[in-house]
Amino acid sequence: MTQMMAMPRVQTCTVSGCGYNHDGCTAFAITIGRASSECDTFIDTADKGGMGQAEAQVGACKRAECVHNTELECHAPSIMVGAGVDRADCLTFEAQ
Repeated sequence: MTQMMAMPRVQTCTVSGCGYNHDGCTAFAITIGRASSECDTFIDTADKGGMGQAEAQVGACKRAECVHNTELECHAPSIMVGAGVDRADCLTFEAQ
């Protein structure tokens, strides 16, 4: 049986308009997008979603050119999400 790797945590998210952000990201896991490391899980809504506690992980990353990315999986110890090119970008992204 293959052992699951521990997924990196979303250490901080400063995006106040996201339905998953209530004092931190409460999604079970997020996906980082391709264009500008945007958080594909971001949703601009006043509705509240998520697990109720801030323990989100990075489930997938589409930025293959990031130094932390191996086979579309993030291997950074943790990530930060906040305003970048978009309202919600992975601020931990680092080009190879």
